[in-house]
Amino acid sequence: MKKKSIVWINLALVFALIAGLMLPAANAGAAGKKKKEAKKVLVVYFSATGTTKGAAKKLKKATGGKLYRLKPTKPYTTADLGYENDDCRANKEQNDENARPKIKGKVKNIRKYDVIFLGYPIWWGKEPKIIRTFLESYNLKGKKIVPFCTSGGSGISGSMKGVKASAKGAKVKKGKDLTDLSYKSVAKWAKKQVKGK
Repeated sequence: MKKKSIVWINLALVFALIAGLMLPAANAGAAGKKKKEAKKVLVVYFSATGTTKGAAKKLKKATGGKLYRLKPTKPYTTADLGYENDDCRANKEQNDENARPKIKGKVKNIRKYDVIFLGYPIWWGKEPKIIRTFLESYNLKGKKIVPFCTSGGSGISGSMKGVKASAKGAKVKKGKDLTDLSYKSVAKWAKKQVKGK
């Protein structure tokens, strides 16, 4: 009788040991899977005067994403942005559907990002043409593109057509004007964009 009891006790100890070893491994596997499923975020922005940069930084903080600034090969001067002058550089580019200002540098390994927030100021109701340069420079098939802007009053709606046309194969979501929005409001919106389809 004592031998049987010892055998059962030994079996119970073996099972307990196996269960103890398997549980941490299972938990580690679940944690690894959860970490793997986290979406990678890229916050790309163009800012000629610094206003859009502020909105982009709020998005970076809210999403934990990587921040990337679009730098034109030829920087914009104050004269280039003189909208009251029909012959200024910005006006000429906005009036030319084929204008594609060159960008300095490239995003490394853009394929690894699932969600790309794309920010820009509104110029004459639309996105600056450098935004089209960016979108047409990469294979964005299957990527989620979330536009955001800063504006003096026009809003983002007038830019959506151009963004969608240039982001071939991507899922372009409804954009948002982040002008003067608090960090809390930006964060709430951004997290919904990352989690949503």
